[in-house]
Amino acid sequence: MKLMIASDIHGSAKFCKQMLEAYSREGAEKLLLLGDLLYHGPRNDLPQEYNPKQVIKMLNERKKELLCVRGNCEAEVDQMVLEFPVLAEYMILYLDHRTIFVTHGHHYNLSTLPPLQDGDILLHGHTHVQAIQKSGEIWYLNPGSISIPKEGNQHSYMLYEEGTYTIKALDGTILKESPNFSTLT
Repeated sequence: MKLMIASDIHGSAKFCKQMLEAYSREGAEKLLLLGDLLYHGPRNDLPQEYNPKQVIKMLNERKKELLCVRGNCEAEVDQMVLEFPVLAEYMILYLDHRTIFVTHGHHYNLSTLPPLQDGDILLHGHTHVQAIQKSGEIWYLNPGSISIPKEGNQHSYMLYEEGTYTIKALDGTILKESPNFSTLT
């Protein structure tokens, strides 16, 4: 299975379009969105080409390919305009014989861990900062932000394929890569 993982579009039509172009180019089976799809939030400046209505249209056209968790900027009204579920606080995936706890990151994060076993993965966005790192006995992964990267990061997404997580810039340049989780014990 090949998954593309992205977070924090924040209503940017420009970067949503680039994300969807990357998704098509990568040939992933599903696009996993980690929240903050439409609204930029009070702590962020407006992203380039801020146009939530256009983002709604682009995402709804791919609704059968999307998996999503709720970000801190999602509201009930967002579910009224988006044709795929966006209000789940988290989801659980099982890949490579380990649990992947998928969330936005504002409730569960490295400071407030969900119940995970040694070697499991916490996957979230929210910080707008890319990460592939071991934290204690778990792994922490963050694809960074599609539209408003922070701490000098590039606009980015993550791919999962055959046990490996790879963070890429929107042009496809590899930025970071995990070990192969299917071979880790």
